[in-house]
Amino acid sequence: MSSTITRRQMLCGTAGAAITLLGTSRRAAAQKAVSTEIKVISRRPQLYHGWPTVARRRNGELLLSYSGGREGHVCPFGCVELMRSVDEGRTWSDPQVLMDTLIDDRDSGVLETRKGTILVTTFTSLAFEPMLAKAEKLKPGQPGAWDPKRLQRWLATRDRLSADERKAKLGVWMLRSTDGGKTWSKPYDSLVNSPHGPTELSDGRLLYAGKDLWRPESRVGVCQSTDDGATWRWLAKLPIRPGDQATNYHELHAVEAASGRVVLQIRNHNKANSGETLQCESTDGGKTWSMPRAIGVWGLPSHLLRLRDGRLVMTYGYRRPPYGNQARLSTDHGRTWSTPVILSGDGMGGDLGYPSTVELSDGTLFTVWYELMKGVPGSVLRQARWKA
Repeated sequence: MSSTITRRQMLCGTAGAAITLLGTSRRAAAQKAVSTEIKVISRRPQLYHGWPTVARRRNGELLLSYSGGREGHVCPFGCVELMRSVDEGRTWSDPQVLMDTLIDDRDSGVLETRKGTILVTTFTSLAFEPMLAKAEKLKPGQPGAWDPKRLQRWLATRDRLSADERKAKLGVWMLRSTDGGKTWSKPYDSLVNSPHGPTELSDGRLLYAGKDLWRPESRVGVCQSTDDGATWRWLAKLPIRPGDQATNYHELHAVEAASGRVVLQIRNHNKANSGETLQCESTDGGKTWSMPRAIGVWGLPSHLLRLRDGRLVMTYGYRRPPYGNQARLSTDHGRTWSTPVILSGDGMGGDLGYPSTVELSDGTLFTVWYELMKGVPGSVLRQARWKA
């Protein structure tokens, strides 16, 4: 990622023993996952793939949505792609483009509801514009000057729309399919965005914990749908921890525990516990929430999953040595979390993560993430099978 724009700036500036919740240190003992395989599954190494989500359908098919077609972490070329696997991730279909607007289409979540509806989420971004404006001012031969072909490629893409038209394309989006992904709706407003999309509650409602990225109020909280994802309405804002700013809460995800409590985690960039995952809970289906608090987990953002045996799994990117992805488990509905399980620790730097996890038919866990690897021009999608 370019040093001129961080992901935080992009999101903010333009619109096994259990541990106590407060007891983990950076040096807490970690265990390596019992993994049967780690492999790259994206097919176009010259391109950059990012921010995936994997979901398991009730028929056993795996769906993987992500941002593809990219030139880099920030660029104007991103589109939402979908891959499928009918053999539990052993092989994958060629990617299908679901959404490709005239600006950048980024992080993508995917969920199949109990009714069989598939929902895919994303957001659009103009974070490439400041980078391009800076490149335009540099003359060939100056330090940092772009290759002329690259500059022309970006300019041509940007200038398909006027500045006002590009701004009008910004939004938080959902696509919906009621026929197993054969056909899709047009993108429609989902009110908020988070990388891994909504979750389904036991009462049949869909709950989407996220952030409204581009409207002036920039609310952080939860929306709900009572019509299988066709429409969304605000349910509740999250309380803000004393000393925090809501603008520094990002990339939320939620899951309903077996106890009925809804557990919600937040990527935090406030000064207190910066770079850590915060957590809050709701005991009334998302209408009200406890105060966000640190749980002693450095790493972000997280994805939450409830296993068939009732345990919760959180997976998250770990962007310092050993660079990679980690997981923790909870046997008490999210009140406490285990010491970290290392899923991967061979990363070359911090441009990685956004892992999400599903449980396969035999109880094996299956996690997918993105990562920039040595010797590969673009970031790739990797997967791991492991046992908790």
